[in-house]
Amino acid sequence: KQSSALKRKLQSPHGNPPLKRKHKPSINTFRKCATEADIREKGGSSSQKCLPKKQLTDNRNESQKSKPFIKTSSLFRNNPDIPEIHRKAVQQVQENVFTTDSFSQLDLHPHLVSGRKAAYLETCFLGVQKQTIPVLLQGRDALVRSQTGSGKTLAYGIPLVQSLQGMKSKIQRSDGPYALILVPTREVGGFFFFDTMQKLLKPFAWIVPGVLMGGEKRKSEKARLRKGINILISTPGRLVDHIKSTECIHFRRTQWLIIDEADRILDLGFEKDIAVILNALNAERETRQNVLLSATLTEGVTRLADISLNDPVSISIADEIQKGLKPAAQRDSEPSSLSNCMDQENFAIPEKLKQYVLMVPSKLRLVTLAAFILEKCKFEKHHKMIIFFSSCEQVEFHYELLVKVLSGGLESEKPERSPGSSAHLQFLRLHGSMEQEERTEVFQEFLKSRTGILLCTDVAARGLDLPQVTWIVQYNAPASPAEYIHRIGRTARIGCHGNSLLVLAPSEAEYVSLLASHKINVSEIKMEKVLSSLMKDDRFKLHRPGRKKSCGMDPQEVRERATVLQTKFENYVHSSEGTIRWAKKALQSFLCAYTTYPRNLKHIFHIKSIHLGHVAKSFGLRDAPQNLTALPTAGSKKKTKPRQKRSDLLKKTHSKHRLAEILRSEYSSGMDTGVSKVKKKKKQRKPG
Repeated sequence: KQSSALKRKLQSPHGNPPLKRKHKPSINTFRKCATEADIREKGGSSSQKCLPKKQLTDNRNESQKSKPFIKTSSLFRNNPDIPEIHRKAVQQVQENVFTTDSFSQLDLHPHLVSGRKAAYLETCFLGVQKQTIPVLLQGRDALVRSQTGSGKTLAYGIPLVQSLQGMKSKIQRSDGPYALILVPTREVGGFFFFDTMQKLLKPFAWIVPGVLMGGEKRKSEKARLRKGINILISTPGRLVDHIKSTECIHFRRTQWLIIDEADRILDLGFEKDIAVILNALNAERETRQNVLLSATLTEGVTRLADISLNDPVSISIADEIQKGLKPAAQRDSEPSSLSNCMDQENFAIPEKLKQYVLMVPSKLRLVTLAAFILEKCKFEKHHKMIIFFSSCEQVEFHYELLVKVLSGGLESEKPERSPGSSAHLQFLRLHGSMEQEERTEVFQEFLKSRTGILLCTDVAARGLDLPQVTWIVQYNAPASPAEYIHRIGRTARIGCHGNSLLVLAPSEAEYVSLLASHKINVSEIKMEKVLSSLMKDDRFKLHRPGRKKSCGMDPQEVRERATVLQTKFENYVHSSEGTIRWAKKALQSFLCAYTTYPRNLKHIFHIKSIHLGHVAKSFGLRDAPQNLTALPTAGSKKKTKPRQKRSDLLKKTHSKHRLAEILRSEYSSGMDTGVSKVKKKKKQRKPG
């Protein structure tokens, strides 16, 4: 039976008897035949004789030298499908930024009107200013809500200076603070608000403004407080530090309390500090004028308004919300206006702001970001861009990587440079772990430059007026729609044109629907369109002998160029142990930040939906790192740790408190009393 079955198996399908089996060819024979076939395909004649073995190996080596070695051939393989974005077109909430009314209708000091920074503002009100300035000139408390970049700073700055310069007894510097302005971050207070106040106070030199913020020497701040500051701008933590430790600070003559970016101050955990400041103010002077301002209205802001404002006027500029003045009693009687403000709030969007979303698989995030930067800041030019990241480590890593690869840092030692070089690209970075002097220098440099790319954390998302910014790129999605609004508010300010781009992974597509529920409308940009800009840069061309010049946008060549660019990134990351370690540190900070999204967004941003190997590719790593510390929410099993020694426990607690100090310094608290208390408690404990 076995022999008959074998015969049937060897028999051909036509019924002919099977041919006699020849001896099995060796592996070398296959290699020889394959080599000869390759030679014939490359143009050799069919009658050409077989070449010697030595000559064949030489030809093979030469062909390998001529072809570039591509290590990232899997860049476009095994990626998740990009879903179609199905969303309803929503009608965005708009505000009337400009009005036809003029400042001549107000009884303002003539020097105050003519001393402002924009000539157009000398004859025209902005919407928020039209409704806020008359209320504040009447001495009323106010809760002001308006979109970012709508002129809120001048809305309270003008009535403040008008009231102080018109006092019967002329203000003396030694009188101390007449007005207190609380801001969330150093950049907002030290750079923007202080600069605005200096311009307003130029005709009134006897009124002295001053700033208290973390990163500066307390000794010099105490000296300025002893000399006297009439308009005091400070972050909450730093001010509480001086209230507790500086004897010369007092609020006996304080007539104004202005809390700007109130929602951000509360988000940063300064609610207790605000309570300490209010108690210090009430202890010395109970009557004053209070103003709360914000672009978003949260439950915390309404709670703060209840304890700090006295019979306030609620001012909201959005068209959908009732325009004009509305008493607080009437506002409280409407349950839909504030009770559901956290979930159902609709945000006002600048009219000339175009919003886009870009769906990119994790592997391609880095090359897509680089292609977008090249397209907007090199080939189109005249663009000024801000890119937001979720951690300081990511800012530092991407800054070094983009400078070295895109700005020609890797080729700076070569005498000849390709015509596609982009050395004119200017990259800057800004985050909370930088020294205060460096942060100030970077901010001033980006403020004065006409073009450039600023890589930053959310430290630059609030209150900064950066002129001529045309693109906002959110490389990591914000944790809330309110934070999204503040980020895109750095562009399209006061009637100017602007654009924003939100980069999402395919698993995060539902975030678009979340924005639409808050009446935020975004349009999609295809990844292929962004990557096609690499066709304009010959540095990423894959050189092959005998290849014809491509015409148009060949999808295969676009992929090849993206692969060459990814290879350049990976070669730089793997050039030393230090850069590999830095890339792993940035990757770990991204994963840690990904686990901090609020609970109501966990179905969109969940750590289990991340492919670690694909995400590692976007940090220039060729493989998923194995030695990352386990994250508690990543589903890793808890391992029993051996009992630590007393000295190791002390080191661990010190490192924890050091981390807390760094996080606190991101927003300039300047407080370190809690650490000293912990050290004292540690000393009092008995060993064991």
